[in-house]
Amino acid sequence: MSKTTIRPARISKVLPNSIAAEIGFEPGDKIISINGTQPRDLIDYQFLCAEEILELEVIDAKGKTHHLEIEKDYDEDLGLEFETALFDGLIQCNNRCPFCFIDQQPPGKRDSLYLKDDDYRLSFLYGSYLTLTNLTAREWERIEQMRLSPLFVSVHATEPEIRTRLLKNPRAGKILEQLQWFLERRLQIHAQVVVCPGINDGKHLETTLLDLAQFHQGDIPAVISAAVVPVGLTRFRPGEDELIPVSQEKAREVIAQVQELQAKFRKKLGTNFAWLADEWFLIGRQDLPPESHYEDYPQIGNGVGSIRQFIKAFKTSAKKLLPATITPAKQLTWVVGNAVEKAFEPLVQQLNKVEGLTVSLAPLNSGYWGQEITVTGLLTGQDLIEGLQEKDLGEGILLPSVMLKHDEPKFLDDLTVEDVQERLKVPIFTVGGIEELLQVCVSGKGN
Repeated sequence: MSKTTIRPARISKVLPNSIAAEIGFEPGDKIISINGTQPRDLIDYQFLCAEEILELEVIDAKGKTHHLEIEKDYDEDLGLEFETALFDGLIQCNNRCPFCFIDQQPPGKRDSLYLKDDDYRLSFLYGSYLTLTNLTAREWERIEQMRLSPLFVSVHATEPEIRTRLLKNPRAGKILEQLQWFLERRLQIHAQVVVCPGINDGKHLETTLLDLAQFHQGDIPAVISAAVVPVGLTRFRPGEDELIPVSQEKAREVIAQVQELQAKFRKKLGTNFAWLADEWFLIGRQDLPPESHYEDYPQIGNGVGSIRQFIKAFKTSAKKLLPATITPAKQLTWVVGNAVEKAFEPLVQQLNKVEGLTVSLAPLNSGYWGQEITVTGLLTGQDLIEGLQEKDLGEGILLPSVMLKHDEPKFLDDLTVEDVQERLKVPIFTVGGIEELLQVCVSGKGN
């Protein structure tokens, strides 16, 4: 990659009392090079900044170039954050998976919703999933040299013809060779299998999980864990395809199949190894496994055990923060995806033990996406308006911030919290976590 394609690293935040703050860095300043090297991304930046003596070329917000020499302790952080982790641009996906959520959105929304990320650097830094189909020899070499491990890999199937069919990419069939590459170099991955009924389920799912388990060996297993996730479909997916949604019957079938394999893996490997996303139990209307089942939550980012973890954290915080009574009395509505309705009922009961507090759970599905069962993070402003406009919402709505864009109060359908508030004619309290939710319940204060 030529230097001309690498943009200077634009600073978005300078941490207080840091080396960078002492020197006088400001948001908007840009780092061109560190010790003569232009960083491609946050990985390069962190690697280059580990040295004790740094020579920086910087352009300030007014466009003036500065050359700085910094002496610091080895591995001491400068205290800078950047607008993006990738200074040379996103490595985009070259697959055409029919279940890709990016392609299952309506046109005309904000640009960021259509970026197809398949970048190993974001996988290493943030745990996003990639397919390994678009890596050049140079990138494979960089992964090895910089020990970028673990990565998070969407496997879906280990049989070459099945994986090629799913990803619509002839390079997809090399997955077992690639896993062997990781094993030989003592590098690791977490695997993901999105189950598409009729394509990679049944005997194909069993083959995939048994193949992946073969790479869970030695003191540094190449495949640390495998998550099994149900395909998510929306009414916006393009054209005709062979995909069908996961039914309650299919969910129960997959649960039974994977639990049988888990028992074998525990006996042979000492771990469950293969993990069922919480959604399987929600769709199948079955109880979630106990907390002890999840070991050290290796696939929490894939929704494996996240509800069980949430329930535990909720109960712990509620014991500390909920009073016996509140004055004046208050009535609130807690909006969630209908997928978690059964799991969250005990939490609402706990809230309503507080004298003077009445919290109603409003479990909604998404007409916007065309889903009968919906997780909370996919609810849109339109779904809230359609699902709540005829209801008594009390003195306000408790809105989990997982429904909103991370940096502004906007839903996936581009409606804002203010838009929905005006339509429903009731205050909306955006809550970013359990403690914030409980504080709004007992104090009435919120965002």
